[in-house]
Amino acid sequence: MTAAARSRSRSTARLAAVQALYQQEMEGTKVPNLLHEFHTHRLGATIEDVEYADAEIDFFDDLVTGVDARRAEIDSAITARLAPGWTLARLDKPMRQILRAGTYELMARPDVPTAAVISEYLDVAKAFYGKREAGFANGLLDAVAKAVRG
Repeated sequence: MTAAARSRSRSTARLAAVQALYQQEMEGTKVPNLLHEFHTHRLGATIEDVEYADAEIDFFDDLVTGVDARRAEIDSAITARLAPGWTLARLDKPMRQILRAGTYELMARPDVPTAAVISEYLDVAKAFYGKREAGFANGLLDAVAKAVRG
């Protein structure tokens, strides 16, 4: 796989992981069921004439299972960097998942450069939100990166 193809497949895995984590929060879907559904019906599939890009499955699985396993630690890292008076529960559900996935990757994937992690989740934020919210995600993930990666 070329570096460009790997980059695209990881970008797709990140977006899919955010979607899976959102579904988990909304519906309470258990992780094994969630992974199976995404492997079988979403990643690389064609649904209603929309072709979903292939994602790096192992990377997707690591993001989803890692966020689920380390949710308390991740949520604590995010909450510590919110403005006084703000709570994680006050954030939009998709934003929570973007921040959780990005924070997990910063904590657990030292093989991925900090700038790449932040840039990728900034792109995911831009897919859901405007400039202001994307800037918020950028700033928060940058603060988390400084804390967990030095």
